[in-house]
Amino acid sequence: VQLQASGGGLVQAGGSLRLSCAASGPNMLYAGVAWYRQAPGTERELVAQQFSGGGTVYADSVKGRFTISRDSVKKMVYLQMHSLKPEDTAVYYCTLTTWGREYWGQGTQVTVSS
Repeated sequence: VQLQASGGGLVQAGGSLRLSCAASGPNMLYAGVAWYRQAPGTERELVAQQFSGGGTVYADSVKGRFTISRDSVKKMVYLQMHSLKPEDTAVYYCTLTTWGREYWGQGTQVTVSS
């Protein structure tokens, strides 16, 4: 499984971005997907997770602002981010979990200016 994240960039506070993650490999229909982020000097944190059954979990800091989704036919995972804040600045990583193993993509930088 290979994951390729894109869509990061520089945005002003209050703006929006949509991150995309293209997955190659086996069918992702029954896989769990997630987005993590890591800011300089901090530990990596889970931002959003979608289970194979469709249920979602969000970090408290992004609830109501971020939405995780997937297109299993296109093998894409998305993170729609609204009302961005400077504290959302980080490298964002997508992951895919299948057959008990979590695969990681390279990160994409999101920078939110105040």
